[in-house]
Amino acid sequence: MQVAEAKALACQLPAETGIPLSRWSCPELASELTARGITDSISASTVRRWLREDALKPWQYRSWIFIRDPDFRARAQRVLDLYARTFEGVPLGEDEYVLSSDEKTSIQARCRCHPALAPGQTRAMRVNHEYGRGGALAYLVAYDVHRAEIHGRCEPTTGIVPFMALVEQVMTQEPYAGARRVFWIVDNGSSHRGRRSIDRMAARFPNAVLVHTPVHASWLNQIEIFFSIVQRKVVSPNDFTDLAEVRERLRGFEDHYNATAQPFQWRFTTSDLDNLLARLDRHTPADRQGESSVTPAAAEH
Repeated sequence: MQVAEAKALACQLPAETGIPLSRWSCPELASELTARGITDSISASTVRRWLREDALKPWQYRSWIFIRDPDFRARAQRVLDLYARTFEGVPLGEDEYVLSSDEKTSIQARCRCHPALAPGQTRAMRVNHEYGRGGALAYLVAYDVHRAEIHGRCEPTTGIVPFMALVEQVMTQEPYAGARRVFWIVDNGSSHRGRRSIDRMAARFPNAVLVHTPVHASWLNQIEIFFSIVQRKVVSPNDFTDLAEVRERLRGFEDHYNATAQPFQWRFTTSDLDNLLARLDRHTPADRQGESSVTPAAAEH
């Protein structure tokens, strides 16, 4: 009975029980079980062992969101088809390219007050906690999905002008300048949102085709995978003297990446999309028909 009540409590939000917490931890569950008289004094490790029997982890959480884009499936399929080198049912030619693009905002230069210490035997790299702020910049990137090639630039901020500067940089070099079509996959950020952005791109470069992901579905954009790599391998831990060093490190990493990278092994297909949407529709409340919830899909790299 005690075990069952402990698990039942763990499956309730703390606020629903009058406890001013956002999530349960094992020590707090143990304390609450004792306070309610469900158990005598009990250790957090015992509570953890009980919860482990049913794989309960109330201290963890995942986020979700309702699909609000009425054209979600069509837009998502267009992106997934491009990854499979198809557009509107027709295979892409050798002179057609797919770029995934976005901005990584506010990369800061944090100059540590003491030099970082290199790792050693039984010792991790050590980075001083105190730092001086050296400003921030935006990193704009276009990633060639099938050639695994990065084209990036640093700007003081994001916006239409910086994004079009990236487009100019890429589209004036080969093989893109002489390509039949170059598809740019972007999210719905303010730098490249809506019909105006499509027209603006086509007016400047007639062989450029801007393709938007569905609203709230930037997880379909492969550039996000590259940005996660940049965060792990270049930015963190942040120890840069100034913004010039940030720019130099990012440019150096581009060269390093382009020399060794392979295309991401993208596994999420249109069939997976249909299965996901059908599964979500089955669980959508009656008062929210026409909307579904969605969580990010995984990609291996």
